[in-house]
Amino acid sequence: MSKLQGPLDSLNQGHWFKLICGASYQHLSAVRSLTLAYALAGADCIDVAADRAVTIAAREALSVAAKLAPEAERRGYGRLSGATPLLMVSLNDGEDPHFRKAEFNPAVCPPDCPRPCESICPAGAIAFPSLPISPIFPDGDKGEWSFSGGVIEDRCYGCGRCLPVCPIGHIITRSYVSTPEAVAATLLPDTGVEAIEIHTQIGRLADFTRLWRAISPLIQRLKLIAISCPDGDGLIDYLWSLYQLISPLPCPLIWQTDGRPMSGDIGKGTTHATIKLGQKVLGAGPPGFVQLAGGTNNYTASKLLAAGLLKNSGLSGSVVPENHNSKSFIAGIAFGSYARVLLSPILDQLETGDFSQLNRSPRLEDDPKLLWQAVELAHELVNQLKSPVCSTIYYNEIQT
Repeated sequence: MSKLQGPLDSLNQGHWFKLICGASYQHLSAVRSLTLAYALAGADCIDVAADRAVTIAAREALSVAAKLAPEAERRGYGRLSGATPLLMVSLNDGEDPHFRKAEFNPAVCPPDCPRPCESICPAGAIAFPSLPISPIFPDGDKGEWSFSGGVIEDRCYGCGRCLPVCPIGHIITRSYVSTPEAVAATLLPDTGVEAIEIHTQIGRLADFTRLWRAISPLIQRLKLIAISCPDGDGLIDYLWSLYQLISPLPCPLIWQTDGRPMSGDIGKGTTHATIKLGQKVLGAGPPGFVQLAGGTNNYTASKLLAAGLLKNSGLSGSVVPENHNSKSFIAGIAFGSYARVLLSPILDQLETGDFSQLNRSPRLEDDPKLLWQAVELAHELVNQLKSPVCSTIYYNEIQT
């Protein structure tokens, strides 16, 4: 892969790649490792929970990535010096599936339960007393903690897959909403946050307005603002109302089309909803870039290419519909659950490896072999957007 431009250049050129660590995902060691691997692979933005410990862990990983950039470039993964990914935090103006945690009391579970919740959880966030874990604190040290089973809160990102499979309907969720105080703490200069994303839903203009008033004094130093909203009746009118409220802006705006939230690792069919929604917003939405999310996976870039919705779809070997508007392109893709699950085997190896010589929990850079394996996997996903040749190959594959 050739050297990459800065993140905002990627946005303008239509090959923006965002990693979603999860608005409720606070597993610090995993966030740090994911950030490091995808930063070295060429990601443009790292989206994390609006939690100071999480943002500091991600920023630390970005600093390590900057130091390892020459080696990454030597291995074919590099971007232009000084162009590090933007650090983004996600906020919400009301109840949202991205901002919730599952919970249950394992003492109530039947002894003979096959534990389908444990096997279906993509984050490894459900454990029982026979599977003890150790917490990781912000300073990287392991703490003393007796875990009696249930949901490992820091690992849960609220996908809800455990809810319908529980034989006794015992699992519930607990939601939370971003407060002005939490927003202010997250956006302090020492966290390094450069971008925000606001999750909203149709009909919540008053709630959005309250959150925006809390944010507006802080937006002058941001480099990017994104708004994420699922589909529904009146979507376009709602987006226009939001645009009128927040404009003019001092920085670029992204509309994130959240087609099928937190489902990208389930299968290739999940990407259809987000592409359909992206086309809808492109065709009728207010000014700003359109970026896909929700159900994105290994098939998303190739399907966009086939539909003529990527800027590099005009290359030899691909097809652009005759009636295609050359200015109507998807600016990029955000990958969440699929991107995380892709690296989970390597992160599991890191947690179970022998690092007895360390006086802290292991970090991905402590094992160069695992580090570059993770970067290679991340690069294969990032490169679908960054390399026109790669995109053309994927397009040809789905055609056959």
